[in-house]
Amino acid sequence: MTSRDNDLPAKYFDREDESPDENFYVEPRFETHIDDATIANLTQFYRETLNSSDRLLDLMSSWISHLPEEVSYQSVSGLGMNREELSRNQRLDEFVVQNLNTIPRLPYPDNHFDAVNIVVSVQYLIKPFEVFQEIGRILVPGGKSIVAMSHRLFPTKAVYAFYMLPPADRFRLVSAYMTQAAVFDDIVFIDRSPDDADPLWLVVGTKKTGFSFT
Repeated sequence: MTSRDNDLPAKYFDREDESPDENFYVEPRFETHIDDATIANLTQFYRETLNSSDRLLDLMSSWISHLPEEVSYQSVSGLGMNREELSRNQRLDEFVVQNLNTIPRLPYPDNHFDAVNIVVSVQYLIKPFEVFQEIGRILVPGGKSIVAMSHRLFPTKAVYAFYMLPPADRFRLVSAYMTQAAVFDDIVFIDRSPDDADPLWLVVGTKKTGFSFT
């Protein structure tokens, strides 16, 4: 399945800046992209949802993963665009530098992770259907795909869908990414927005039990 194998207009996945993403992310950005209160709510959601025995993938990762400091997970892997940011992330046991917009195939075996987290980055995917099919492949049955969204973005690199659609339809769009992967069920939307801070919207899908790509 490709990002064009759906009923959405092709222009939804265009961007103002179509130059190589490697150029845009060449310099590290050691900053947070959502408010502290919003980060605290996301960390609390992870605290409630993830288990210490989990193997986690922080997809489209950076220098911070927002995981609760007091919890040690079985493993935390990261995949992102800037090597310096990833090397600064103290929660990562290993990391890979990869541009998902050119190589959507994830470099991990089937049924490998218990949860895959994407934090305020899903709006940059130009091949989201391929990426979410890959997320389904590398998750164990019953594993979670957790997408956290807010309203901030790099305007020239976000796909046009995140400008054209109101927030409620953006949630439906990300749900469609999971639905068309044909791997997830129990896809839910959760609003954990704090008062007087950036919103926090989560779309969570669970990989179907008994599903296998082999």
